Amino acid sequence: MRLTHRRLVATAAGLMLLPVALVGCGIGGGDEDESAAKPPRVPAEEAATRSRERVQAYLDAMTAKDVAAGRSQLCALLHDGFDLGATGPNGDFADHFQVPKAAITDVRSGPQGQEVRVSVSVAVGKRTVTRPLVFTVTRDGSDWCIAGEAPGTAPAAPAAPPPTGAFVPE
Repeated sequence: MRLTHRRLVATAAGLMLLPVALVGCGIGGGDEDESAAKPPRVPAEEAATRSRERVQAYLDAMTAKDVAAGRSQLCALLHDGFDLGATGPNGDFADHFQVPKAAITDVRSGPQGQEVRVSVSVAVGKRTVTRPLVFTVTRDGSDWCIAGEAPGTAPAAPAAPPPTGAFVPE
């Protein structure tokens, strides 16, 4: 009889603690308030598409020397710095630079937002150089904007295949 009584007490205690355990695991409600406070997650495809659109608009503005259109692609925090340097000697919209070619080469998720890698050809006089850049695009409220621009790294050269007949250890 004692064995049955112990089982009954243990089962009753377990059933009494079950609702507490389920709420702690996220089952049984209580999450409605938290999920309403958090913004909905953006699917990766939408983030990549919006980031690509913002950077392409910026590249088009650089090519056309449309400073206002370029500025409108940036997050508000970057506007003052952009206004000070965009048309300066090394700015993206400097008069002596021409942008004959600019292309997006890759879009991927990064630690600060979407990283959009581009290749930009800049001509000064008869000299043309191509430089890689990385734009960081993030969501600011319900809109997307460019949050940063940094020099990129050149794409890695593909590894050369081993010569025919060469020994390749496994």
